[in-house]
Amino acid sequence: MPVVSSPLGPAFWRLYAASAASNLADGVNRVALPLLAATLTRDPVAVAALTSLAFLPWLLFALPAGAFVDRSDRKRAMAAANVVRAAALAALAATVLTGTTSLVVLYTVAFAVGVAETVYDSAARAMLPQVVRRDQLDRGNGLLTTAEEASQGFIGAPLGSVLFVLAAAAPLLTTAGGFLLAAVLVVGIAGTHRPARGEGPPTTIRRDVAEGVGWLWRHRFLRGLTLVSASTALTSSMTTGVFVLYALDTVEIGAAGYGLLLTAGGVGAVLGGLTAAPLADRIGRTATLVAGSVLAALTLGAMAFTENGVVAGVLFGAGTVGVLFWNVLTMSLRQALIPEALFGRVQGGYRTLVWGGIPLGALAGGLLADATSVPTVFAVSGAVQLVLAGVLWWLLAAHRDLVANAFAADEEPAAS
Repeated sequence: MPVVSSPLGPAFWRLYAASAASNLADGVNRVALPLLAATLTRDPVAVAALTSLAFLPWLLFALPAGAFVDRSDRKRAMAAANVVRAAALAALAATVLTGTTSLVVLYTVAFAVGVAETVYDSAARAMLPQVVRRDQLDRGNGLLTTAEEASQGFIGAPLGSVLFVLAAAAPLLTTAGGFLLAAVLVVGIAGTHRPARGEGPPTTIRRDVAEGVGWLWRHRFLRGLTLVSASTALTSSMTTGVFVLYALDTVEIGAAGYGLLLTAGGVGAVLGGLTAAPLADRIGRTATLVAGSVLAALTLGAMAFTENGVVAGVLFGAGTVGVLFWNVLTMSLRQALIPEALFGRVQGGYRTLVWGGIPLGALAGGLLADATSVPTVFAVSGAVQLVLAGVLWWLLAAHRDLVANAFAADEEPAAS
């Protein structure tokens, strides 16, 4: 159909370039920080605490960040957040170069970067419906998510591990430079991207937050999707917090191998991001989402039963394909169903529960690994996610008409 193949436009491609640069920096950072933590301690709880602190800001600040985004020019909010991330990582690099790094410093920087990310990610997701039509959301999200995952896992992960082997400060300085470049690129997007809030008296941040949370709670389908997503994220993050220990101590592939293991996930992410929308068109959104959830659960659980790095990489890559089905298609659903003027706040409520569960899951994974073993964490996480895949199928089936009608083609941006 002509609508499907119509150009996405220059504003989208400028957003795409800025997103790719920012996520490349983020990918390097997500390898460098756990590796730096592992040089300071091998305590599973202490290492998992790094992931907990990196995602704790989503539990604390996602709602006010969403309200801020709904009051701001979204491209400027993205640029400011990247400048903050660059400054924090440059400061951490300085402590590495002077030999004054500690877990406290590392935790502080991870938390600060996470706070800035709540603003950046909320603004970036809210911008897409302003630059593409509703019927282009799956395609736009597929391309953006593919660039995100390819930059983080396929390029950023191996680059970060190689740079870390050369010098611990090298990936941190590289990341700071990448965030600054992304800030420059996003400011170059033409026009303003402040949401239209309509007529009415001035409101407070608190009232704006309450309006967004109330809208989300009253929407039966999105409320259910949020709860399923939050449970899945919490369970999956049990493995995230100890993943570096899985690479170093279970499959014993070293620091460089850890980067390659994440690269396998990047390959799966590229495949999943590129195929999510076409597969949903062919077999349906519900079937694609449930299949992806089952695939992610089975492969994650299977990782508990191998000590071979190659097998672990294949399983991790295959599971990431399923994760990307989820990321692309549920994001498009939210963008199609949430009013544009409310998107930042409703997305903030969604992320508070979904990403706010990640620090809790990471800490739980660290405690479980300390009490049992790292592979046990993978087995438990996979089993629980398989149950949640069944709950997801029930939710989508109960709201099949809403899901089917959410993407009626139009000629205006999705937010209208």
